[in-house]
Amino acid sequence: MRISRRGFIGTGAKGLLGGLVAYGAIPSLMRRSAEGGSATGLMPAPSPEVGDSENPFWGFVCDDDKCIGCGRCVTACKIENKVPWEPEYNRTWVERYVFTHNEGVFVDSPNAGRDGFAADYMNIKYQNLDISKSFFVPKLCNQCEKPPCVTVCPVGATYITDDGVVLIDQNHCIGCRYCIQACPYGARYLLPKSPETFFGEGRVVDKCTWCYHRIHKGLLPACVQACPVGARLFGDMRDPESSVSRALIEKRVYTLKPDLGTEPKVYYIGIERGVH
Repeated sequence: MRISRRGFIGTGAKGLLGGLVAYGAIPSLMRRSAEGGSATGLMPAPSPEVGDSENPFWGFVCDDDKCIGCGRCVTACKIENKVPWEPEYNRTWVERYVFTHNEGVFVDSPNAGRDGFAADYMNIKYQNLDISKSFFVPKLCNQCEKPPCVTVCPVGATYITDDGVVLIDQNHCIGCRYCIQACPYGARYLLPKSPETFFGEGRVVDKCTWCYHRIHKGLLPACVQACPVGARLFGDMRDPESSVSRALIEKRVYTLKPDLGTEPKVYYIGIERGVH
């Protein structure tokens, strides 16, 4: 039976931080040049490396050793997927982790990282800390093999595809937010009441889809294509020659919150203990 939505109710840190935020001005320039069109038009669009597999199974790798926190990925995603510009709505975002010598850990993500991390107001709070290291961590839907969001959806609006991507049928979503509560990665949000969203729906749940509409046209996700340093990799894990498969073989990779048993398919290179 179909249920309607209405029916279901420190100074020493200056050099360290400065080196990491050198690209902070890029997102605003990117937004201005991409207004009214696809952000991914800024760069050539390579293939998502489907290889010879007739049944691809997609995977995603974030290389934290390369990420510069420029925010291009966040801006590209918002433009490509018509995600509201306000910082509380994000299919992908970037967090900065700052570690001090006395084992302090600070995490921030001003404006979801879309504007980079170079502004003075973002860094003044760290100027007197004894910082040991700092790095950026891209975040997005982990497209779990055992997604709790699918289990809790009372109307089957959240589902997993044969190629391993968790999607939301926003025509059936009733906005109950059960999946938002169930997601351990904070990857879901309720859309505002606005006709400018990707499917023209409002008050329904949205999240990263790995640009499912793009990968089935032989294109990369917008965030991957927009990254200027190759910190995001996407490809077919059943293709041994894809960049994702090679990274999983050649690098030491980690997943977020592995103890939860969700079996995420976003893998990280270079993250430290304390990243969650």
